[in-house]
Amino acid sequence: MLRISNAVTLADWEIDISQIRAQGAGGQNVNKVASAVHLRFDIPHSSLPPFYKERLMALSDQRISKDGVIILKAQRYRTLEANKEEALARLKALIQEAVKQHKARRPTQPSKGAKRRRVDKKTRKGKTKALRGKVET
Repeated sequence: MLRISNAVTLADWEIDISQIRAQGAGGQNVNKVASAVHLRFDIPHSSLPPFYKERLMALSDQRISKDGVIILKAQRYRTLEANKEEALARLKALIQEAVKQHKARRPTQPSKGAKRRRVDKKTRKGKTKALRGKVET
């Protein structure tokens, strides 16, 4: 059971976790032990509320397929249990980030003083550069 928030939880049957061999360096351990984890979570067929599903499907994330399946691969740790915990934590973070309400940006304009300071700075810089010409003797 994965708790997303106070009201939303995911059952174990909704999350498909399979073990695979990790990639990369690691010597004998990585070649003979399947300690990495593939986590698959099907958004449309899950028990998430419709609002959560809509927000997740709207994300443009490479970890979410066109069919709405989240695929995460965890292979940071040497043990299967630690990799499972990491994959579940990343799934939880992804879902929580998708449903977070972001503050709307209010467009602003620079003040008159800021505009004046910018133009004055440009003028001073131009005068400095004008002094860099050839010296006439």
